[in-house]
Amino acid sequence: MNDATGGKFDRETLRALADEGNALALDRLADLADARNDLNELSELLDEGCERAGRLLTRRAVSARDLRELQRLWDAGAEEAGNELDKLLSTPEE
Repeated sequence: MNDATGGKFDRETLRALADEGNALALDRLADLADARNDLNELSELLDEGCERAGRLLTRRAVSARDLRELQRLWDAGAEEAGNELDKLLSTPEE
């Protein structure tokens, strides 16, 4: 995402916008955290209600087949994690 000068938005600006209730800024913060592999920040963003962070964390947990993480994400409000957990538990192991 670029600003009027052609540079990337900085994290601090996005954080300020997110703190004011801008959901798209919260999503961009999740994208930045995902690109840095910052799972702690993604978890914090999920705690703030960022659905994008929940989807990104769910994708990682599914790839790792981490059932406990999927349950944690579901408990934290990431509905997609619950759906993926159900799929994994419904599929017999070979």
